[in-house]
Amino acid sequence: MQRFATAPWPVSLKLTSFFGSLLIAGVAYGAWSGIPPTGFAHLFGYVIACVILAIPLGAALFVVAGYEVDGSRLYVQRLFWATEIGLDGLSRIRRDPGAIRRCLRVFGNGGLYSFTGIYQNRELGRFRMYATDPKRPVILSLPDRVVVVTPADPEAFIRHLLMYFPGVEVDADKDGP
Repeated sequence: MQRFATAPWPVSLKLTSFFGSLLIAGVAYGAWSGIPPTGFAHLFGYVIACVILAIPLGAALFVVAGYEVDGSRLYVQRLFWATEIGLDGLSRIRRDPGAIRRCLRVFGNGGLYSFTGIYQNRELGRFRMYATDPKRPVILSLPDRVVVVTPADPEAFIRHLLMYFPGVEVDADKDGP
């Protein structure tokens, strides 16, 4: 099994994560300090404050911590587990920094510690993204879906995949925005 680090966090992800966490902490503190001392409102306020605090904790659990490739499987490393992605039928690998611009987040995290979830745009259609730097994507075309990852060393990642899938089409790197 070969491990690959994620691309370094760009300034935009660092700022979004920092200020997002600060904002959520402030809202949670405001909700906590406004809880009445007794009654149903006390319980309701307590639940709301806890739910607000769960947002950054949940996002932190799903952060992309690295990638591992083992034969026909890609494992997206999280803090305490890995998301397994079958690579059988991989038909195309490409690097295109502009390919995920103007994408719409259908479901997932759009910048609190990572970019993960289901996204969509005209060029790729609907795709799954497990990324730290959206300007450095490696796009994997599978029979039933498209997966976007951002390894720190995309060339090494692609070379390693080609050892398992030698006939896969590899598109040349395009210029970024």
